[in-house]
Amino acid sequence: MLSPTTEEELSTAVAQASGPLRIQGGGTRGIGGPTPGEVCSVAGITGITLYEPGALTLVAAAGTPVAEIEAALAAENQRLPFEPMDHRKLLGTTGTPTIGGVVSANVSGPRRIQAGACRDSLIGVRFVDGRGTVIKNGGRVMKNVTGYDLVKLMAGAHGTLGVLSEVAFKVLPAVERVASLHIKGLADEKAVAVLSRALGSPFEVSGAAHAPRGRTGDPMTLIRLEGFAESVSYRAARLKELLSDAGDITVQDDPATTAADWTWIRNVEAFAGTEGDVWRLSVKPSDGPEAAVRVGGDVVYDWGGGLVWARVPAGTDVRPLLKGLPGHATLVRGDSKGRAIFQPEPAPLAALSEGLRAKFDPRGILNPGLMAQAQKADA
Repeated sequence: MLSPTTEEELSTAVAQASGPLRIQGGGTRGIGGPTPGEVCSVAGITGITLYEPGALTLVAAAGTPVAEIEAALAAENQRLPFEPMDHRKLLGTTGTPTIGGVVSANVSGPRRIQAGACRDSLIGVRFVDGRGTVIKNGGRVMKNVTGYDLVKLMAGAHGTLGVLSEVAFKVLPAVERVASLHIKGLADEKAVAVLSRALGSPFEVSGAAHAPRGRTGDPMTLIRLEGFAESVSYRAARLKELLSDAGDITVQDDPATTAADWTWIRNVEAFAGTEGDVWRLSVKPSDGPEAAVRVGGDVVYDWGGGLVWARVPAGTDVRPLLKGLPGHATLVRGDSKGRAIFQPEPAPLAALSEGLRAKFDPRGILNPGLMAQAQKADA
């Protein structure tokens, strides 16, 4: 295993590689099984290199544990806007989530509906391409750029365009109070309709989720509000009034309980320790219940119904079942067994993606085949 501790060592390791490299951060996530090649871990390239609370800016080496970054931010009453998921319980893995791994997979949690995805907070990257060349894009302030927007390209590239060595973010102040509206007993279609009404209201909802089998085993619909204490109280009361026809609504603002509820949603803990494959379905919120019916199994809805986590029998490919529904499906837990992990791309987009990989990794050594599997699914 290659274990560089500096960007220079990483550059040398990639440049001298004689075969494929399997890029790894904290080792908490393995989509569809390991890619071929020698492991190249960036977990040793660690540390917060710049943090300016007044400028809401943080720069860290890619191998820096997410927990270390969150602790530094919390000490200044700040936070990452996009609420990254921790995959360990869902996937049954160990290791330590790293900030580079979060960026490489564009990992975003329930607050994405309000604050955007990981890539929307990312303002700069440094990475090593497939030749071993160190490339920098973006910076420490938000600004427009010309040419390739590599900051956005690297978020969600899963290490196939380059190996991240450093990332820069805009962060946000933490909030004074968090409260959730709890609605019990709703069927999926009714729950998604209620979530849509809440998201369409002026009350700044920062989380909208539904679990047919909630933490107590009964259907649970959650709507989260965050901000100054008085504002949250006012918005919770008004939103409860707006949704009064949805059934019995309670407002939960105990910090520990509220945090546990949203951690359960964010990390898809409903499927932790269970059998079967887990798919991540991205669809129109109004199509969420239909997607759930088609794939069967157990589901959890996030993002107002636009993100559906589905647990199905091992070996099930849900994509043929979703034909005709706009969106895409990704296998998150389960052996790929020749299946495409990612949604097959339309031919023009596939050609563009292949061209980008050829540009940044001409030798084809960085996580080879990981993204290309999507193109072969329907062959």
